[in-house]
Amino acid sequence: MVAVVAAWGVWALWRFFVGTYEGQLADQLALDGARTGRRTLWTVAEPVLDVVSVAFVAGGIATAVLVAVVRRRWVLAIQVGTLVVGANLTTQVVKRFLGRSDLIDKGGYLDNTLPSGHTTAAASVAAAVLLVVPRRWRPLVAVLGGTYTAATGWSTYVGQWHRPSDVIAAVLVVLAWAAIVCAFSSGSALDHPRRAGDSLATPGSAAAAALMILAGLVAGAVAVGALAAVMGYDWGLLTGGDLTAYAGGVLGTVAASALAFAVLLLLRQATARPVSPSTSPRQSPRRTS
Repeated sequence: MVAVVAAWGVWALWRFFVGTYEGQLADQLALDGARTGRRTLWTVAEPVLDVVSVAFVAGGIATAVLVAVVRRRWVLAIQVGTLVVGANLTTQVVKRFLGRSDLIDKGGYLDNTLPSGHTTAAASVAAAVLLVVPRRWRPLVAVLGGTYTAATGWSTYVGQWHRPSDVIAAVLVVLAWAAIVCAFSSGSALDHPRRAGDSLATPGSAAAAALMILAGLVAGAVAVGALAAVMGYDWGLLTGGDLTAYAGGVLGTVAASALAFAVLLLLRQATARPVSPSTSPRQSPRRTS
């Protein structure tokens, strides 16, 4: 269900922000607003984007697979590889398959750039790490992964590489693939107590997810308000508003990243919990007469 909703979200973003005059104009306003302070902000954004490359994706896959292998989660090693490769290939295919017409007569940026390849790469590697680390580490990895994804998306605005809709669509592509992987979790991917009597309870997961969801909802609400602020009642664009649109795009990216990784954290914790925590493949239940 999460995968289906995420996939629909990608289509909805493309339909409005690429397929309509109002959406293209709002997206372009955000990109124009990102030019403000670009020289100063680029010193921070450029190093973030320089990290993302083919070598970064390959290294991310190798690291995630290695962690899974060390933990003897053989099927999970295949799953995280599928997640990263699938998400990045999907982004490239969708980017080339979906068209873009110049509805606002703005000139430049005419090729479809939705979803963002850099954001997909960053988010997919972060999601892969979240899936393979031990249960107690997942809340921290989810928070760091969401933060890194949002930072990468924001950096693409500063670099004038992508519009807000491109970044949010990339996050949804990764969420869809991660949800599919979680749906097909095998027995070897389940969490098991390290010692008899140990609990699988992770209160930090609920707290981290709740905080990320709250942050995502607040940021999302403000982002929607910013979008409404630069649009007239008849969806005609008001004069100016590029900085407002830019702020809305940044907050939209924060909202998408926070909510996506909160959902992924909850999905992974739920699908990795055995039906009976006291029973694991490594330890058979005691027979009773």
